[in-house]
Amino acid sequence: MFTRKKSLRPLVWGLFLVVSLSACTTVPQDIPELSAEELIQRAQEASDKNRFNLALQYYQALYDRNQNSSDWTLTAEYEIAFIHYKQKKYALAREELNVLLSRYDNPDAELMPQQFKRLAAIVLKSIDEKEAKQKNSSPENGSPAATGEG
Repeated sequence: MFTRKKSLRPLVWGLFLVVSLSACTTVPQDIPELSAEELIQRAQEASDKNRFNLALQYYQALYDRNQNSSDWTLTAEYEIAFIHYKQKKYALAREELNVLLSRYDNPDAELMPQQFKRLAAIVLKSIDEKEAKQKNSSPENGSPAATGEG
């Protein structure tokens, strides 16, 4: 009987690891049919809990389901880019924010929500500052802070 328990131990640990690791992966969820406001609320709740992949899925659903509303599509585009910024995926966030800003290059731009244009510019400036700071503190730059001198 003792040897049987001992032989089951690796199996139990293996199952535990599989279940534990699978809980860490993000499986695309079926996003229910919700109003735009509800999608945003759920996305914000997920983001507040650092469940960024789930938040991205809600914002993508908002974008996909509201193609006839520039308010909702711009909201989704900005929020997706901002999550990528929070994840330090600066190149991706920059690209997405520039696409968003390009939408304002049309005759009807004054009819579009202006807050996303302002917010995108702020985040792009922050990305520039963070990248400049990283570049200035890199060892190949030879700065005293980077080389440990001074």
